[in-house]
Amino acid sequence: MVEKLTWETVPTEKVNPSMSRKIVTGEKLMIAKLKFQDGFVVPLHQHEHEQVTQLVSGQMRFWFGKNRDQVMDLYPGDVIVIPSNLPHEALMIGEVEEIDTWAPPRQDWLDKTDDYLRR
Repeated sequence: MVEKLTWETVPTEKVNPSMSRKIVTGEKLMIAKLKFQDGFVVPLHQHEHEQVTQLVSGQMRFWFGKNRDQVMDLYPGDVIVIPSNLPHEALMIGEVEEIDTWAPPRQDWLDKTDDYLRR
């Protein structure tokens, strides 16, 4: 059975004072709509999941690699694919809204053990 949703009806989770998210998950992938306050940093981390990030508003600066060797700025409309197990970090510049998709679903987000975001 197919379920129709709108982002307005998906519950918002306040992860920390500077980050909130809405999550929709299927069997093999997960999508989340995220909002961040200016200056929030997603710390350097990596995961087995392949990730697609779509920037809706604001600006994001990414660092990739365990030594943060590659730097990339994203602007509204930009889309990137982050390969599985690639270390990455992100800085939010301005109020940011973005949509992330992962395969497989992020169990740490679903069971709220994503401590790197909750500190």
